[in-house]
Amino acid sequence: MPPEFTPTRRRVLIGGAAALGAAALAGVAMPTGRHGQFSLGVASGDPLPDGVMLWTRLAPDPLAPDGGMTGDGVPVEWQVATDERFATIVRSGVTTALAAEAHSVHVAVSGLRPGAEYFYRFRAGGELSPVGRTRTAPAPGARVDRFSFAFASCQRYPDGFYNAYDHLAREDVDLVVFLGDYIYEGGSQGRIGRGHRPDHQLATLADYRIRFAQYKSDPALQAVHAAFPWIPVFDDHEVENNWAGDRSESGIPVPEFRARRAGAFQAYWEHQPLRARPAGPSLLIHRRLTFGDLVDFHVLDTRQYRSAQVPEAQRGNPGRTILGAQQKAWLFANLAASQARWNVLAQQVFFSQLNPAPGWQTRNDDAWDDYLPEREEVRDHLATTRNPVVITGDAHCGYVCDIKADFDNPLSRTVGAEFVGTSITSEGDGVDRTPGDIAQLRVNPHIRFVNRKRGYVRCSVTPDSLVADYRAVDYVSRPGSPVGTLGRFVIVSDEPGARQIF
Repeated sequence: MPPEFTPTRRRVLIGGAAALGAAALAGVAMPTGRHGQFSLGVASGDPLPDGVMLWTRLAPDPLAPDGGMTGDGVPVEWQVATDERFATIVRSGVTTALAAEAHSVHVAVSGLRPGAEYFYRFRAGGELSPVGRTRTAPAPGARVDRFSFAFASCQRYPDGFYNAYDHLAREDVDLVVFLGDYIYEGGSQGRIGRGHRPDHQLATLADYRIRFAQYKSDPALQAVHAAFPWIPVFDDHEVENNWAGDRSESGIPVPEFRARRAGAFQAYWEHQPLRARPAGPSLLIHRRLTFGDLVDFHVLDTRQYRSAQVPEAQRGNPGRTILGAQQKAWLFANLAASQARWNVLAQQVFFSQLNPAPGWQTRNDDAWDDYLPEREEVRDHLATTRNPVVITGDAHCGYVCDIKADFDNPLSRTVGAEFVGTSITSEGDGVDRTPGDIAQLRVNPHIRFVNRKRGYVRCSVTPDSLVADYRAVDYVSRPGSPVGTLGRFVIVSDEPGARQIF
């Protein structure tokens, strides 16, 4: 259950001990484990002007293959209220948690007011869930004077404690965007007592379910899910490192890999507040979310449709793609149609050019550098889009980059900015900079900032500017780290590029 926090106007989390005020539901399959049924918490996501997705999963023994549940067709009651004490309930209903879906619950709530705060909870078998807070998006085209969001990625469980989430749960933001690597698929045990369950490389639906349940059991992660609506998207480790389309990096035959991907996607959906659901080895995850007249989020999928990684000599092949033809056409149409002041591309891997420093790094063939012609196409469309900002995960390191009309010419026009977030835990405590980072800055003049501490990025958006704060903890190898701001960057509206304030 999430820790308690001091109530504020924007976020109040309360326990699920108060009665719902309705008769107990009959026919509930009773849990067989020793934990409460709502051991994995609650979540909301993909907010629209009139609604939001709600999520929970019944799992009294979350690391058991069946989550500790017996039976099928479990009735689960849900409620949405305008206050944290549920004095004014505005939407409610009963849905069914199915064994085939790991007793997960996905509720697409509609009929809510735009730009409004709501509280939600569930009940099954007379037991109440923790309470979550969420917020709908402003009405289409509505004037929005201020909007705030945070983005994060890469939370490898054995590498550290989720200290950054302890602090993010207390931030005053409207939304969290998660850019991938929600779980890691390997069997590492680490050195801090947070070893992976199961303790082997994931291969089956049962494996992925247990791993997701392990991550979701963390109280700090649960607290951030309960505090804010999320826009989640996957990267590679939700399935396998560096996978590309139907290609497995480890050389698994295509039919076997597609079966593995189907299991991974099913488990991913079962543990996220997603509107889309998988169809076998496919999951339509790219989407656009609009927040009044201020911000459009264009959420990309750089995994399912990409060409396989290739040697450097082949990366300029014009037939290579990271988005796929349909998604690319969708993106360009949405960029052209956008009426928002700011256009945020939420995606997974390094977009800007990243020249390796001689003697220090090798080329990253999993990033947009491996798909040069398509990156040039996207860059050219960004050049005609109002206030484009790319937000990125994957790198386990914070960067701020100017997106140049010609990355090989530092004097060329800046067409946008890229904010690359560090990891929540992946690769452990981290450092400020390595000698290799300093060398890399010398051969990448468009990179304005680099730091390897762990944390997240907090963004505040107005019609006049977007301000990004790089928030970092001192350590993740033990609990209880303080948090601080490593750097603050501002983009002035209609003036592409980021400028450091401190």
